[in-house]
Amino acid sequence: MAKKTEKELEIQRLDKKTPLQMLWDYVMITVASFVYAVSVSLFLDPNSLAPGGITGIAIILNRLFGIETGTWMLLINIPILLIGIWKFGLRFILSTIYCTAMTSLFTNLLTPVGAVTVDPLLASLCGSALMAVSMGWVFKAGSTTGGTDIIIKLLRIKFPFLKTGALFFLTDAVIVIASAFVFQNIDKALYAGIVVIVTSVVLDVVLYGRDEAKLIYIISDHAEKIAGRLLEELDIGVTYVQGSGAYSGKEKSVIMCAMKKNISPKAEEIVKEEDPLAFMIVTSATEIFGEGYKSYFSEKL
Repeated sequence: MAKKTEKELEIQRLDKKTPLQMLWDYVMITVASFVYAVSVSLFLDPNSLAPGGITGIAIILNRLFGIETGTWMLLINIPILLIGIWKFGLRFILSTIYCTAMTSLFTNLLTPVGAVTVDPLLASLCGSALMAVSMGWVFKAGSTTGGTDIIIKLLRIKFPFLKTGALFFLTDAVIVIASAFVFQNIDKALYAGIVVIVTSVVLDVVLYGRDEAKLIYIISDHAEKIAGRLLEELDIGVTYVQGSGAYSGKEKSVIMCAMKKNISPKAEEIVKEEDPLAFMIVTSATEIFGEGYKSYFSEKL
């Protein structure tokens, strides 16, 4: 059977949603769009902080030509969205169109309110945090904020060896550097760099939590007892990996299990109780896909 494409899997995911779930998604997107607009209109834009992405470009163009930032956000996104419709289909991109339109509208409506703070550090920290939270809500609703998200998705299809994070960093860096020349203020560009970094960190926390999970390898002569307690007491999946000692040549079952960070101390305690001489490796797992964790196609950015 041929492997399904990301587009086919996304359509399958949409087909499974009830009308009430779809409505809730759009409520989330609407609220997130408003929060995003707050971050731009009340914190970043009035302080001349141009973060990466279409928002950063819109803020720069606003200073050059005077057209409202929200309007620029919509105008820049239109050709990108048209490409997205051509490449992925209208159904796949419909929620992104809605998100883009609402974000642009709210941004223009909130602009007359002006800056909440004129301290560039406070503006960059608060603006980036709000932006990250809003983006996280949009992604969790199965949508995107448009702009560079679509461009990078297209680049990844054409050049799959390119890393998503690297592409985002490259585009953001170019925009931040450009803002230094437009605003003729290196400090503003440095604060915009803070926005990019904080947004990235907070977005990861919103989507995946801090240090999402632990991955543990356990080599013990009492593997069955340890595995049994892990299954029964912690209700986590346990996998046996067959191995052998290089020196002794003795066959052993190596326990491998992933778990939420908050229950890893209990797992370590179980191992120590059953076999104080067990060899145990505990490492952080930054991303885990599968049952009980993330869905690869619905949450991978």
